[in-house]
Amino acid sequence: MSEEKTFADGFVFKRNPNAPQFVVGRLSLKVEDAVAFIQDNQKNGWVNLDIKQARSGNYYVELDTFEKQASNETSAPSPSKKAAAPAEEDDDVPF
Repeated sequence: MSEEKTFADGFVFKRNPNAPQFVVGRLSLKVEDAVAFIQDNQKNGWVNLDIKQARSGNYYVELDTFEKQASNETSAPSPSKKAAAPAEEDDDVPF
């Protein structure tokens, strides 16, 4: 997984250690850069971004490039989803 990272231009995320616990952080947008980034990276009208923490402890915003792979195979139902065969009745059961 050594894909090249695409940092989101115009997006800055910061945490304030003095903020209340329910405040996760602050996302700031530099409008000109952010709009250009969104227009360049949108797919079907959406841009997905991940907020990550670097080893240094700093936060950064990265373009989420994950794309679900379409499965061309028709998969057989898994064994757990197959209907169980009816259990044979045992005449020796006391109940």
